[in-house]
Amino acid sequence: MAGRWTPPRDGRPLAARPETMRDGRLRGSWALWKLVRTMLILCVLLTGVSTFTTPSVRTERASGPPSTSETLTVPGDNCRFRGQDYKSEFRLEGEPVVLRCPLAPHWDASSSSHSLLTWHKSGSSQLIPGDEPRLWVKDDTLWLLPAEQQDSGTYVCTFRNASVCERMSVELKVFKDTEASLPLVSYLQILAASATGWLVCPDLKEFISSNTGGKTQWYKGSVLLEEGNRKFASAGDSTRLLIANTSTDDAGYYRCVLSFTHKGKEYNVTRSIELRVKGTTTESIPVIISPLETIPASVGSRLVVPCKVFLGTGTPSNTIVWWMANSTFISVAYPGGRVTEGLHHQYSENDENYVEVSLIFDPVAREDLRTDFKCVATNPRSSQSHHTTVKEVSSTFSWGIALAPVSLIFLVVGAVWVRRCWKRRAGKTYGLTKLRPDNQDFPSSPNQIKEMK
Repeated sequence: MAGRWTPPRDGRPLAARPETMRDGRLRGSWALWKLVRTMLILCVLLTGVSTFTTPSVRTERASGPPSTSETLTVPGDNCRFRGQDYKSEFRLEGEPVVLRCPLAPHWDASSSSHSLLTWHKSGSSQLIPGDEPRLWVKDDTLWLLPAEQQDSGTYVCTFRNASVCERMSVELKVFKDTEASLPLVSYLQILAASATGWLVCPDLKEFISSNTGGKTQWYKGSVLLEEGNRKFASAGDSTRLLIANTSTDDAGYYRCVLSFTHKGKEYNVTRSIELRVKGTTTESIPVIISPLETIPASVGSRLVVPCKVFLGTGTPSNTIVWWMANSTFISVAYPGGRVTEGLHHQYSENDENYVEVSLIFDPVAREDLRTDFKCVATNPRSSQSHHTTVKEVSSTFSWGIALAPVSLIFLVVGAVWVRRCWKRRAGKTYGLTKLRPDNQDFPSSPNQIKEMK
């Protein structure tokens, strides 16, 4: 009937009925469950992404040489030229020559399996190797065997993949083996007088790793330094010459000659060294400040372990730094070249002198985990050594990154839950206040309800 108000059969207002409140709670619980389910899915995705994107500490994935059978292009072929390598190569005619691409240490080889390295001579569009059988490319190096004077010039290496294209150049000068060319092709090395020091035969890495045998012979001028000489000794590593009680008479030009065989033909690889002997000076005690005693690494990854030595704040020191594996020189312990020493790098920071030599694993093998590696630093005043071991890391998974989104999810869910509970309490209070104004109750029986007109 119009104008007639009929209360619920149980005598309670609609807002206070248990069915309505239950439906509201069910709808709220269902919405909350959908939110939790969505957040859990998001958590799983973030955890998976963090597992595959967290980088390994101090390691790089080992990768084989780029394939030259496929050609990758960059739109417009706009390669970035990064300049010429600071180090020029001066070599002798008739000997094997290896040019290293200066870009190689900067590659992220694990970023793409589709990469390409090419070489060409400046001023020519012909890629190497071409029709010249003396020239070929191996990994990140260009081989000339044997080198001729006409090979002198600038060589450009180009590295490209699906997203990157970069170029650098290196200069090569080939000289005839004459006395006039000796100062041009020599490496300068300095030893202190009245001390024991080493001469190092440089830039032999590719030849030693590819060689099937053959020792390095040392000459002073044109005189062969025979074994058993108390003044000069190789101490088990023919690429190093030990000079005892150095004097000014020992200064001059030395040659180290390595016999290298390729396709049954033997070649000589010659390096000339100019030795200068300086008077004794006040040397500081070398202090090895790195590496750590334990280095984390993954088996199969590339690892670089620098040995950094503090030399004091005075004049540059005559400190020599080298690595050993189980009390054996690295070149002897790893004749295949899988583990090598980096260059001898001496520099200054804030008027403090340092020298650094890195130990390079390419890649880390399981046998390295059981090897005792030692960095040795010595000068006329003192000798220091530091032991380190390589420890395998089981996983690159980062729990910190994985748990961060989980914590965020719990915070969000908790905040939503508290807010819903607060709203429900507030709704109950508001409903009771509205349903019972002035403390008057509704009739509890239908017989007490009068018709309203």
